[in-house]
Amino acid sequence: MIDVRGFIEIVRKVLATHNLGAEGEYRRWLFQNKDGTRNLGLNEYGCADAANILYMIGELPGDTNKRTSWINVLQAFQKQDTGMFAEGTHDRIHTTAYCTAALDLFDVKPIYPVKELFPLKEKENLESFLEGLDWTNNPWGESLKGSGIFASLVLSGAVTSEWQDWYFDWLWRETDPETGLLRKGCIYENGELKGAPLFNHMAGTFHYFFNVEYARRALRYPEQMVDTCLKIFNEKLHPPVACSIGFAEADWIYTINHSSRQCGHRVKECQQAITSIALSLAEFLSTIDPDTHDQLNDLHRLIGTVCALAEMQAAVPGLIKTEVPLRPVLDRRPFV
Repeated sequence: MIDVRGFIEIVRKVLATHNLGAEGEYRRWLFQNKDGTRNLGLNEYGCADAANILYMIGELPGDTNKRTSWINVLQAFQKQDTGMFAEGTHDRIHTTAYCTAALDLFDVKPIYPVKELFPLKEKENLESFLEGLDWTNNPWGESLKGSGIFASLVLSGAVTSEWQDWYFDWLWRETDPETGLLRKGCIYENGELKGAPLFNHMAGTFHYFFNVEYARRALRYPEQMVDTCLKIFNEKLHPPVACSIGFAEADWIYTINHSSRQCGHRVKECQQAITSIALSLAEFLSTIDPDTHDQLNDLHRLIGTVCALAEMQAAVPGLIKTEVPLRPVLDRRPFV
């Protein structure tokens, strides 16, 4: 069993140093970068990240006044004219989906309709938008938009179940039968990768997969997705793991665990691979100085590592020890 109680205590201390005084008000970064471009004040991602992390460690406030403060802070970031949330370091679709998903943790919606995305409520426009993403060379980055429209429109109550059918029907049609990933025709050509590394295609698919899971839908090729994730692990076709704070581990763990759960394929191998990653990650976390480590003090990277630990704990019973069980935030609502 891997005891991460000490790390969770570090997470609490990091959150405390990022709080700006009022309930729900957080900065994203603690340290300025060499270019001096970071906003060290109140930040959309800082606030939303803090809400997500507190949810996962079981400490999101239950007090009505505190929750109201959180809600007011998050809702105040929305632009009234467009309905979007915009921050600058990410595409505004990502920021909108991220803040909308954070508000959902408090069982509320944004104040204004997401009018900028309303053209995508039409089937033709939705499919044209998905078609126009760069699935070959930038599947990971573009997936933040392709998955973000779902979270933004669905969690804000802007679309019908019929719209969701259109969305998931398109994903079903475009799933690659060889890898189980999105999008067919954009991954391999004559046995060779056409553009981005295989890991990037998996990480891109992950962002659509949590929408699929949220809607209780079936994957088209879950066995192939499991095989692809194990190929990535066994052949080390991924970024160096357990040497940074971020999302890479969480993306892979969620994908292999949830696809395995849908089909029961190679479950023991999946758990062994997750255990291996967990051991390496725990060793890395034990070596970093929380007072000086820049990535640890970036809440939008820290959430990725907390997500990974929560998913590991859920995937392999008895693997991760905490005071209270971590709650995978993607089991609550889509989008990270």
